[in-house]
Amino acid sequence: MMQYIAQALMSFHDGFNVFNYITFRSIMSALTALAISLLVGPVVIRHLTEKKIGQAVRDDGPQTHLSKSGTPTMGGALILVSLSVSTLLWGNLETKQIWVALLITLSFGVIGWIDDYRKVSQRHSAGLSARSKFFWQSVFALAAGTYLYWFAVMPSETAMILPMWKDFAWQMGWLFVPFAYFVVVGSSNAVNLTDGLDGLAILPAVMVAGGLGFIAYLTGHIEFADYLNIPYVPGAGELLVFCAALAGAGLGFLWFNTYPAQVFMGDVGALALGAALGVVAVMIRQEFVLLIMGGVFVMETVSVILQVTSFKLTGRRIFRMAPLHHHFELKGWPEPRVIVRFWIITVVLVLIGLATLKIR
Repeated sequence: MMQYIAQALMSFHDGFNVFNYITFRSIMSALTALAISLLVGPVVIRHLTEKKIGQAVRDDGPQTHLSKSGTPTMGGALILVSLSVSTLLWGNLETKQIWVALLITLSFGVIGWIDDYRKVSQRHSAGLSARSKFFWQSVFALAAGTYLYWFAVMPSETAMILPMWKDFAWQMGWLFVPFAYFVVVGSSNAVNLTDGLDGLAILPAVMVAGGLGFIAYLTGHIEFADYLNIPYVPGAGELLVFCAALAGAGLGFLWFNTYPAQVFMGDVGALALGAALGVVAVMIRQEFVLLIMGGVFVMETVSVILQVTSFKLTGRRIFRMAPLHHHFELKGWPEPRVIVRFWIITVVLVLIGLATLKIR
């Protein structure tokens, strides 16, 4: 939106041309989202507290979590508002990538909101049934995959790219749709599983968004893409604005979500953030880089799969509790130690993911 206003004002002063630069708009996008989160956050927390929209804590989880019962939840709505306003304000709204990223994020946020609302209204941690949640996730993810496949203008937009393999670019054809679906739904649920400690999921999501945003900028720049031998996708550079808004909104939310948390994001935030990361990775053709950068989310998901499989087949548990962060809690690690160490791991993984751009 600001880009259109600036174009009208350029006849008065050339300085307004700065709004045409993606880098400038991305910085402003991050700062705007951060400012909205910090300013609106206290109001949201106070409203959630007055309405008694508190977290229902599982009684079979770590005993240290019982004291968190009643902490305001559904704070992820704050992230979505900040992200949406900032993206619409600073993004180029003529690019399909911006709209796909934003609509998928909000769609998964609606699923999470319904889940959270049922938990709060019923005073139980069950929420929306797994079948219903998975069904609607599938509907939105398949819709996004179909749209991106149908309206692809270049072969690179639907090719499978492997990091560190210079000349590998497999044209997936219609298989792109189920592949995109798997990435978006898998990423959404992986972040949701990770969101179990104060600030544990939000900062890794911010860091991964930053890494993907940087790659998106390179992907949308034909010269950089050619130099790095990555697929060039027209319009993908605008996703840097979206990722910057996500990072700014996430940092603003972390201000209130850091240990001990004043508010939890709930499924409305976790499902939406995971879907956002997944769909961005799909549009810039870096799904496997997302797998690397989001290694913490992957570990958490794998730990649940291994735990359930082992218990069903042998009657024994591999971990003291799944997801993995609960295992370390039950081993005696204080919650802040688990959180910060998982953050450190994410920093390393994001750097490794960025390094794959040159290792080809």
